[in-house]
Amino acid sequence: MVRTRKLAGAALAAALVVGGLTAGATAASAAPACGGTGAVTTTTGTLADGATFLIQCPSGAWNGTLLLYSHGYVTPGSKNPAQDVGDPLTGAALLGNGYALAGSSYATTGWAIQQALPDQVNTVGAFDHDFGTPRTTIAWGHSLGGIITAGLIQDYPHLFNAALPMCGVLSGGVATWNTALDAAFAFQQLIAPNIQVVNIKNPSANLAAGEAAVAAAQQTPQGRARLALVAALGDTPGWFTPLSPEPAATDYAAQEQNQFLWDTQVTFPFVLAFRAELEARAGGNPSWNVGVNYVSDLAKSADLNEVTALYQAAGLNLTRDLRTLNSAPRINANPFAVFYLAKNIAFNGHISVPVLSMHTTGDGLVVPENEQAYSSIVDRAGNGNLLRQIFVNRAGHCTFTPAETLTALQTLLNRLATGQWNVPVPAVLNKEAAELGAGLNVFTSGGKLVATPPAFISYTPAQYLRPFDLSPAFPFLPGPL
Repeated sequence: MVRTRKLAGAALAAALVVGGLTAGATAASAAPACGGTGAVTTTTGTLADGATFLIQCPSGAWNGTLLLYSHGYVTPGSKNPAQDVGDPLTGAALLGNGYALAGSSYATTGWAIQQALPDQVNTVGAFDHDFGTPRTTIAWGHSLGGIITAGLIQDYPHLFNAALPMCGVLSGGVATWNTALDAAFAFQQLIAPNIQVVNIKNPSANLAAGEAAVAAAQQTPQGRARLALVAALGDTPGWFTPLSPEPAATDYAAQEQNQFLWDTQVTFPFVLAFRAELEARAGGNPSWNVGVNYVSDLAKSADLNEVTALYQAAGLNLTRDLRTLNSAPRINANPFAVFYLAKNIAFNGHISVPVLSMHTTGDGLVVPENEQAYSSIVDRAGNGNLLRQIFVNRAGHCTFTPAETLTALQTLLNRLATGQWNVPVPAVLNKEAAELGAGLNVFTSGGKLVATPPAFISYTPAQYLRPFDLSPAFPFLPGPL
């Protein structure tokens, strides 16, 4: 393990002051020597598998709490630096209030959970080596980092006191990629017969073919109706731009246009190209649709009314298209690939620390129904008392303001301090976030910070359409999970 140490500049050292952000009952009264140097201390290093890590200690006294951040998906082959916080404003606020931050790069890109879990654990070890064991360690992260966060507290519960997965893939890997398969399968069968939906040989060409087909479909009422059906099988919301108003509940044309934007700008690269990276690391295709009834899945979808209306307006027979899907040859998974993806990772509901999850309602990449899938398995395992979930009424993936993130964290810290949940109603959460000041109630849009009021909302996600969990293990898996 190689380490270097440097001091951050004065701008970061002059961190934002966040009123009321406290470390809770488990914070140290006599903290190890992490902070108090007069400037933010940054430690970097390289783990044995090549992953890098980043640790930041506050300029003032350390309060004894370490926040271990897990970053999101990095496109295969892209730059992959270590990250210890989701955005610099949130990081500066936390450092200014005595928190230590840490995170790793993970040794690989793509669906890197196999590497991320031990890399994050070893990053905690690097912190312990340099600064001593924290009094409180909280796992948190965005997107793929949300599933990693949930995986850390499931597989390494002794290392953590609490967790804050944000916009996380909390349905687990198997369910997520099965859901992606359902949408891709409908797209293939009804719109783009020449694309590959599994065992993808040429990701770039496959994505290009899909993009051409979706663009053509968008030009006709019939194509738009079928694209709405594709979206509905993944519960894609009809709201895309974060700072835009949500389309009216019956404005189905606008909802479909937004789903088209999700497909072309966000979702299709994962479904039609990045799946190949997953299949390569898993040793085959980990997804299946054997036994799936697309009639019943559509009936449970949050987008059912939109699909019904657009099919009727286009003069298409929805029953006939659903019959086409249900009668088409089905796709089987490689059981060893399923085993790999279940280990990296699916959930069993066995949590032993407080978990507060947060999601935007208009997330079309990791849909908010992920929260229902996670709460369902946690409840079934008898641990529902440890889990609470809050929602922000905004389009986009992980489109939280720093104020919303800090307010969520404070709610989790209060749970640690008191031993009881006291999750304020949305109006109170919004008040608390607003009181953090204009500098934190912002969102980056067009390369500029835009004033953005907090948007916590009371929200119940629909049922996740293709659940998979580890209780009980599916019988075709090649051995115990």
